Amino acid sequence: MLGPQGRRGEVLAALHTDFPERFAERRKLSGLAADGSRRELQIEDHWFHKGGVVLKFAGVDSISDAEQLAKLELQVPLEQRTELEPGASYVSELIGCEVWVTKAGDPELLGTVSDVQFGAGEAPLLMVKSQVNQQEILLPYAEEFVKSADLVARRIEMQLPEGLLELQAPLNVEEKARQKTEADEARAAGERRKGR
Repeated sequence: MLGPQGRRGEVLAALHTDFPERFAERRKLSGLAADGSRRELQIEDHWFHKGGVVLKFAGVDSISDAEQLAKLELQVPLEQRTELEPGASYVSELIGCEVWVTKAGDPELLGTVSDVQFGAGEAPLLMVKSQVNQQEILLPYAEEFVKSADLVARRIEMQLPEGLLELQAPLNVEEKARQKTEADEARAAGERRKGR
């Protein structure tokens, strides 16, 4: 939830659902705080506004009441989630899965999904924490790269395009030195042009 929207306790929330029509049926939600605490919330009314949804909750009747709800993540109980089409999955099902990448015919453990990002393109991006160096690697969760996804076993197998992982690899000492030299040369050339 983003914060107050109005003077009577209404709250503006970002929409991260493919089923916004379910607000009409679903009246009880759980609000998850960053510290892990939960608050049960009862929807009295809702309406869509500027790409988000404005929610009016029972017992939240002022701006200061609404401010206390800012930053809560609204969640639906597992048993009330909408069934997804085959091949689709909820973010919570992906987080914690091991990602195995096929190299030379054999799958190797790359790391574990720590988060999922949306908006960078057609496919969501899996944020995978590397088991080797704990660095975050972004992988497109696209059908053409996913060989199998067993969310019950918490395992995703992927066949990635050649060079994708190398693009995200940290720079070695030589590459860092070359980048610094190139930046220094470009800066010096810019200063010489200014001096003319």
